[in-house]
Amino acid sequence: MIARKLTWTRRLLATVLVPLVVFGFGLISAQPADAARGGRMGGGSFRAPSMPRSGGGGYRGGGYGGGMRGGGFGFPFIIPIFGFGGGGLFGLLILMAVAGVLVNAFRGGGGAPAIGGGSPMPAVPSKVNMLQVQVGMLASAKSLQEDLRRLAASSDTSSSSGLQRLLQESTLALLRQPELWVYANAESGSVPFSSAESTFNRLSMNERSKLDAELTSNVAGQKFTGGTTENVGDADATNEFIVVTLLVASTATASLKGASTGEELRQTLRILGSTASSELMALEVIWQPEGRGDVLSAEELLTAYPNLQHL
Repeated sequence: MIARKLTWTRRLLATVLVPLVVFGFGLISAQPADAARGGRMGGGSFRAPSMPRSGGGGYRGGGYGGGMRGGGFGFPFIIPIFGFGGGGLFGLLILMAVAGVLVNAFRGGGGAPAIGGGSPMPAVPSKVNMLQVQVGMLASAKSLQEDLRRLAASSDTSSSSGLQRLLQESTLALLRQPELWVYANAESGSVPFSSAESTFNRLSMNERSKLDAELTSNVAGQKFTGGTTENVGDADATNEFIVVTLLVASTATASLKGASTGEELRQTLRILGSTASSELMALEVIWQPEGRGDVLSAEELLTAYPNLQHL
């Protein structure tokens, strides 16, 4: 019976994942040939609390969340919460994380993680919410680039309180210039704690790959500034853009309001910016262009960010 269930599950996962993987590679390859230089800030930690130990044994095997408990298998993560922009590669990576945990759970065969001597399970989140908000603004929003550079120079990205402040200040910088919003997208999904770090890293790498170079960086307390950000000409007020991506891993239960209208985007940014430091696990703020001489045309913008919707 168990072998039959494993075979059925593998076939189901293969049927779902193969076309999604093919679709995902197509999305990854659809990058602009002349991407602009950009900047990046963030940090965080996905470390679980230390395992309690006792004379009767201690923690043995297994991961957190999901898994087989008491002979019954639960499916708390089968259906990811796809975002407001249609999913795309973000939804694909969330689904792959969920599917990978399910496959590992079936391969594990059974048996719940055991704590010897009646000790309680360590307090770790059963799932982590991945939230991604992207805003495309007219390139005349020069003060936004200056705000982001200032944050990169002054933010403490090595502490949870510093990351919370960075998230709050980044969302405020966007909220202060609604008249320059042109495109936006908001997506969210939940993954098991055990696959949260790898999923977040993949999402981050996908966004960073859209940059030709990172001129400004402040990640986990490590700062770097390279190249030049001098202005070499006035931006085209109607056909050149700045894109800011906010990528958040959080244990907060609040859901985003979407980003199909300016009011929805405003509410989403407010919700994201109010995330408590105790709920914030990881943050990345990625923007392009960073150099004022760089430009991002409408064609390049929509090629690199196909899920953006016109507000």
